[in-house]
Amino acid sequence: MNYVFSNPDKIMVGVRGEVGNRLFLLQVREGRRLVIVKCEKIQLAALAEWISQVMLELGRPGHLPDDFSLEPEYESDFVAGDIAVSIDEEAQAIDVTIESIEEDSTLTLRLTKEWAGGLAIAIVRLVEAGRPLCPLCGGPLDPKGHDCPRTNGHRAPIR
Repeated sequence: MNYVFSNPDKIMVGVRGEVGNRLFLLQVREGRRLVIVKCEKIQLAALAEWISQVMLELGRPGHLPDDFSLEPEYESDFVAGDIAVSIDEEAQAIDVTIESIEEDSTLTLRLTKEWAGGLAIAIVRLVEAGRPLCPLCGGPLDPKGHDCPRTNGHRAPIR
């Protein structure tokens, strides 16, 4: 199934679940159509980083949307695989294509500078709201404790 959103009404990004076991979702709504894509945290973080770099080329956006909260439905339509991003300088827009892992679905999304900038900020906030990083190894600290490889078993787990 190919989903094409050339002028989305709303883009939402959020998580379900507890820190350390979160499900990352991207939702796109245009009219009555809603598509939900399950993503990995690292995929969304890379998308946000790329968008922030592109925003320097496209110029300063206008007013950024501030509500990126998920709609109640969260049964995903597909799981994200490859993500491709391109710039349409003439239209001052960013095109994002997300392919399914199973390669039977594709989401093509055109983002204005405003939606792109707001989405990048929302993604960064989500990623940073996760588990804090271990000061020794940089790995995520689990609420149940963290056996840091840098201590080589000579310390109690970090909490």
